[in-house]
Amino acid sequence: MGALTRRVAANRIVSALPEPRYGPKQPKEPKRPRVVGLLVKAVEWRGLLESGQVRSQAEIARREGITRARVTQIMAMLRLAPEIRKQILSMPRMVGRPAISERALRTVVALRNPAEQAAKLRELIQRSE
Repeated sequence: MGALTRRVAANRIVSALPEPRYGPKQPKEPKRPRVVGLLVKAVEWRGLLESGQVRSQAEIARREGITRARVTQIMAMLRLAPEIRKQILSMPRMVGRPAISERALRTVVALRNPAEQAAKLRELIQRSE
C-alpha cells in the first residue's frame, strides 16, 4: 500500500469537487400555473365547438396532437362552478408549485353541487399548504 502524500502547497485548499463551469443560477421567472392555461384552452375549445369551427372533440384532439381522452379531461374543467373558474383564472404567476393542480381538480369536477365543489376545493388548498 502506498502512503498518501500532499503534492500541493500547504496553504492551498484542495477540493474533490470540480470547478463550477457556470456562474450562479439565475432566479426562476414566475410562470402562469398550468391549470390556468388548461382552463383557458377549455373555454377556447368550447367556443370553437359552439361556433362550428370544429365538429367534435376528436377534431380538437387531432389539431392539438393529444388524445381524445385528454381533451375530455380538459373540457371537464368547464363543469366547475363559475366562482371556482374565476378563482383559477385569477391565480397569480408563481415560481413554485401552485396550490391546485388539474389532476387534483378532477375530484372537484366530479361533484355536481357548486357548494360541494367549493368545500372540496378549500379542503384541497388547505391540504397543500
